[in-house]
Amino acid sequence: MRNLAIIPARSGSKGLPDKNIMTLCGKPMIAYTIDAAKQSGCFTDILVSTDSEKYAQVAQEYGAEVPFLRSKETSSDTAGSWDVIKEVLTGLKEMGREYDTVCLLQPTSPLRKAEDIQNAYRQFEEKSATTVVSVSEMGHPVEWSFELDETCSMEAYAKSPYSNMRRQELPVHYMENGAIFLTKTKVVLAGKSIYADGCYASIMSAERAYDIDNAMDFYVTEAIMKAGKENGK
Repeated sequence: MRNLAIIPARSGSKGLPDKNIMTLCGKPMIAYTIDAAKQSGCFTDILVSTDSEKYAQVAQEYGAEVPFLRSKETSSDTAGSWDVIKEVLTGLKEMGREYDTVCLLQPTSPLRKAEDIQNAYRQFEEKSATTVVSVSEMGHPVEWSFELDETCSMEAYAKSPYSNMRRQELPVHYMENGAIFLTKTKVVLAGKSIYADGCYASIMSAERAYDIDNAMDFYVTEAIMKAGKENGK
């Protein structure tokens, strides 16, 4: 099969300016995702979708392809990731380049490893899936969550049958972590939901699932990377 990786990297982040190319432990953040994609050996081609010539240059330096820049429509704050993916697939198709699968890899998940991508493709093949998304175990049981009213009373929690239960007594819950979205290209081009029939989860460790959205996320991820290097990981 012809498998395509697309790394969306729009410039102009408001929460953390230029976060996609911020220097993280000596490399631009986007480089970690490019490296993981290359090391996985899963892809025919690895592309970065960006609206910035500067970002494009960084991506190309680390071995990704940038065949064209984004349109104004997909460069806005309101454009969705799948709008971007569809634009790239359509543009490539016009160039005579077609693929069986497309894998969306967010550059804000730099702790994702090549083996995580390989596991997603393995799940895709074993399940004869239409889509595979990466998930991680939630940090706290959802049963421990509750709502607060304007009085900030803890009454709702006090009445909960789960308030005195240990974590081990509660079921494990998972959440989508945003690191890997793998689907058939025909699903995207047809404008269908990736969560329709044939969608399965690929489980990643929570330690590798950090999604960098703000400065605190960045510093936590940096600390994890430094600790890993010190421990030879």
